[in-house]
Amino acid sequence: MGSATFIDVLLSIILPPLGVFLRFGCGVEFWICLLLTILGYIPGIIYALYVLVG
Repeated sequence: MGSATFIDVLLSIILPPLGVFLRFGCGVEFWICLLLTILGYIPGIIYALYVLVG
């Protein structure tokens, strides 16, 4: 795990769509993460970590 991945994961825990946006831009992953974060903070974190680490 490099320092860029660590920063992305840290941002994903604080604000999930931001971490996904920094990695993928305004793609499908970002919109899914934003929707999940609006519906519930925890699902947004889980999805963001799944996308960034997986």
